[in-house]
Amino acid sequence: MIKLFSVKEKQKKEAAAANGKGVKQSAGELRLQKDISELNLQKGMSIKFPEGKDKLLHFEITMKPDEGIYKGGTFTFDFVIATSYPHDAPKVKCKTKVFHPNIDLEGNVCLNILREDWKPVLSINSVIYGLQFLFLDPNPEDPLNKEAAEMQKNNPRHFESNVQASIMRGHHINGHYFPPCK
Repeated sequence: MIKLFSVKEKQKKEAAAANGKGVKQSAGELRLQKDISELNLQKGMSIKFPEGKDKLLHFEITMKPDEGIYKGGTFTFDFVIATSYPHDAPKVKCKTKVFHPNIDLEGNVCLNILREDWKPVLSINSVIYGLQFLFLDPNPEDPLNKEAAEMQKNNPRHFESNVQASIMRGHHINGHYFPPCK
């Protein structure tokens, strides 16, 4: 009788491992799973898991602003989450080359909640809302792209026309080419 139970127990463990249930998840992965299940992606947004749906620690969010000067563009952000999440903020990079005061030419994003204002109570939704806000109201006072920030402050119309030209048809700005992202 004991052997029968041990065989059945072994079979259960093997079945669980085959289903991925036998793999122990970190607290960060469990929290991320909860955050992703509660995502509130608005119209024009999507999520993609480039390494497969079972690899939650790396995903991409694509957004298409429907208002503001970045309207008409399509922007993809790469999220890399540490297993220490939510104690450490996600690492977020913009994969779309964009003329923006808060996004540099390498795709680094200047958003306070990704740095000094990160708190474990914040979620992936909070980061997405922050990214949306950057497209609605770029902040030239805390720039990563100083050229874009100066142009936005000193000549807002020229800044807006450069943004629209780069989004719709591709455009050279201060010696840098920004491909269309519509």
